[in-house]
Amino acid sequence: MSDSPASEAPVSDLRQHLRADCSQCAALCCVAPAFAASADFALDKPAGRPCPKVQDDFGCGIHDQLRPQGFPGCDVFDCFGAGQQVVQVTFGQRNWRASPHVASAMFNTFGVMRQLHELLWYLAESQTLVASGELRDQVDSVRADVERLTQGSAADLAEVDGPGLRRATGDLLAQVSETARAGTTRRGPDRRGADLIEASLRDTDLRGTSLRGALLLGADLRGADLRKADLLGADLRAADLTGADLSESIFLTQPQVQAARGDATTALPPLLTRPRHWPTTASTPPPSARRGRRRRSE
Repeated sequence: MSDSPASEAPVSDLRQHLRADCSQCAALCCVAPAFAASADFALDKPAGRPCPKVQDDFGCGIHDQLRPQGFPGCDVFDCFGAGQQVVQVTFGQRNWRASPHVASAMFNTFGVMRQLHELLWYLAESQTLVASGELRDQVDSVRADVERLTQGSAADLAEVDGPGLRRATGDLLAQVSETARAGTTRRGPDRRGADLIEASLRDTDLRGTSLRGALLLGADLRGADLRKADLLGADLRAADLTGADLSESIFLTQPQVQAARGDATTALPPLLTRPRHWPTTASTPPPSARRGRRRRSE
């Protein structure tokens, strides 16, 4: 974790401070939550019990083989840097193994901190999407408030209503989204919360469309144009993003990308990383000529 607080970093770099650094954590994501044997996890694990793959140094014994070993859920998970914040700051570098008396509090704190850090990601992105003015001032104020919460003690964090805070901030993020998408040339219908499971959306122009909370499990989004589309909370599990353009998508996170399918032709925002399980070459022919004609006619 950086020695400088995120509040001192340039706005463009704020999300860099919200990346997981497992070397500064204590495998909290491998211990605190419960796992249920399923397509996401190869075994059952109760909350608070270490996964059998956790090593003495808190590393994962199958980190490079998570998907082949039956743990794609672990590959998708991202704590947004909450793990190192809990271990290094909240608990002053203590860990659940050396100090078992703090284990329960540490695990509970991790769940709250993760929600706060994800919210900070959205607020930091919001600061790059809106210029100076009343809306920007609101974003700055709320981000500063959430930042202060992350600096609290375990007892303070236990009092935080994470879901309530997310709901209260939702309207602000919606305003940011509307402002960021206002100048988009083509905006589709509002598909917020829409059931688009396995929908055929290949080569569809979805620029500026609100897909917030939409169910896109297994959807065919090959070649789709998702620039300036609001994807906050959209379920992209197994969605095919081959050849799709998400380079300017709004509120897209790494877990969403990790859960989807794509390849070398999928365009992602600069701060997101191409998943290792995606093919490194084009896996299908390029988007249809129909899409190309549509863009040239703009």
